[in-house]
Amino acid sequence: MGKPSVRTQLLKGTTPLLVLTVLRDGELYGYEIAQRIRERSGGAFAPSEGALYPALHALEAEGALQADWRESDRGPRRRYYCITPHGGALLAEHERAWAEFSIGVGRTLGEPGRG
Repeated sequence: MGKPSVRTQLLKGTTPLLVLTVLRDGELYGYEIAQRIRERSGGAFAPSEGALYPALHALEAEGALQADWRESDRGPRRRYYCITPHGGALLAEHERAWAEFSIGVGRTLGEPGRG
C-alpha cells in the first residue's frame, strides 16, 4: 500500500473541525455528517468511514460530542451525535487555529492579500 496523498492527510487532520462545524447546526447520524461535509465543501471533501468514525469516537471520548442510539423507521438503529458545550469551545479553538494556519500557509505560498 502506498503513502497517503497530501489531500488524504489534510482531510484526516481537519475531520474533527469539519465534524464539529456541521454538528453546530444540529444533531446528525454518521452518514448524514459525511453527506453534509460533502455538500458544504462542494464535493471537495468526502470523509470515508475509516476517517469519520474514529474522529466521532475520539470527539465523544473527549466530551465534545454526545451520542445516543435511536430506532429508525427505515433500517437499523442509528447513532445520533450532537455537540456539547465543551465541543462548542473546542470548535472555537479549532476555528482560531485553522485561521492562523491558513493565513500562514497563504503567506508562505505568496498569495495576494496575505501579508
